[in-house]
Amino acid sequence: MSLGRYLWSLLISLALATNAVNAVGQAKSPATSPPAASSQVKKAEPPVGAGIDPGSLANGVYRNKTLGFTCKIPEGWVLRTEEMSARDEDSTPGVKNGPSTAEKHSPQRAQGDTENSNSGRVLLAAFSRPPEAHGEEVNASIVIAAEPVATYPGLKEAAQYFGPLTEVAKAQGFTVDEEPYEIAIGTKVLVRGDFHRDVGTRVMRQSTLVMLARGYAVSFTVIAGTEDDVEELIDGLDFATNGK
Repeated sequence: MSLGRYLWSLLISLALATNAVNAVGQAKSPATSPPAASSQVKKAEPPVGAGIDPGSLANGVYRNKTLGFTCKIPEGWVLRTEEMSARDEDSTPGVKNGPSTAEKHSPQRAQGDTENSNSGRVLLAAFSRPPEAHGEEVNASIVIAAEPVATYPGLKEAAQYFGPLTEVAKAQGFTVDEEPYEIAIGTKVLVRGDFHRDVGTRVMRQSTLVMLARGYAVSFTVIAGTEDDVEELIDGLDFATNGK
């Protein structure tokens, strides 16, 4: 099972959150914050491939009717969905801080992978503060992405997605808290995996929930500094209303 492009987006989100923590005390120019997510009303970009809905955002709630869910974004958070998507679509091996270790060994990059209509897509990327801005606390984040199941030959169940995902998480210094397990959210049952990483005197906690739908592996990843904060972010995910 090869690693798909969504994992690169996940790695970027982890790197951004990590850099924001590690940047404490470093000299940086003040970052200009974009409008908060709660103040934005917008329609996402057109679908990249058939069957995938980019969703929409209004009043701090992301909705995806095709995939049947909503996700609340905490007040005051900032969006980086377009930037994350742009990074994901860039087929060159470098990003702002250079490619990650996993990226350098990516089978897709080794084969000169390029974007096409069946590529994965970052549907939502939201952060508690601009990723480029330093702070003393872990930069909490929500990253939702959809990737074609065909990217992973033999992928039949959501739990199988955690094979390559765990490899990437470990490569980034994360420790697995426990084996993936099923979790019911509203009307949907997803598979969840929990990880943590020590960052100085703080702990970065990551939980990823996965489901297979409409030919896609859909991932919901949240990062925060405490277990309670992680649970609070996950509580903002809802399938009961079918995304309406």
